[in-house]
Formats: sequence, C-alpha cells, structure tokens
Amino acid sequence: QVQLVESGGGLVQAGVSLRLSCLASGRTFSNYAMGWFRQAPGKEREFVATITWSGTTYYADSVKGRFTISRDNPKNTLYLQMNSLKPDDTAVYYCAADAMYRRAVVPFRPYEYAYWGQGTQVTVSS
Repeated sequence: QVQLVESGGGLVQAGVSLRLSCLASGRTFSNYAMGWFRQAPGKEREFVATITWSGTTYYADSVKGRFTISRDNPKNTLYLQMNSLKPDDTAVYYCAADAMYRRAVVPFRPYEYAYWGQGTQVTVSS
C-alpha cells in the first residue's frame, strides 16, 4: 500500500518562501516519477511540477523560475521549494506518485498518477 504524506504548508505573505515535503512509503520510491499538483477553490486540479524517476524536472509556466521540485531517494521524500510566492499560488497542494514503473513519457496529467497525498494548504496573502 503506497502512502504519501505532505507537510510544510501554511499562511504566508507574498514574496516569501515555503518548502513542501512529501514522505512516501510502500514501494521503491526511486523507480517512479513524482509530481506536485494544486487545486484552488472553485478550480480544477492543475499540474505544478514533476520529476521523473531519472531526475528530470518539468514545471508549469506559472511557477517556472520560482518553484523547484527535487527528490531524496534514500529518504523516500519529495520536495517543492516555493520562492517569491504570490496570492495566485494559494491552493491545496498535493503530492502524487506515478502509476507506471520507470515511465518513458513524462506524466503531466492527474490520471497518470495512481497515488495521492491528503494535501497541504498554502495560503499567500497580499
């Protein structure tokens, strides 16, 4: 049973930084892509960033240059470093684990991820 537990959210002012963490358990972490998604009130869940099993990273245009996704395989932990936060970044942030072992194509869509964390709230005030 794969479990993902996020932490690190909070209420911050615009311009500051936060780092989200996601602790994974239940399978070999290093063999799967991991992603971050977010969902604001009244909006659909959207892609934020992903890191492939081999370490390649991809970002949504809205966060490129401000957010950094990384993984620590020995610690089974995924991170999202968020800098220069904006009020538009306010959302519940979800960690997700790819359904496919060592997927050759980068997973950008929610349906490509089989496991999800419970979410952590990030609120950015202006």
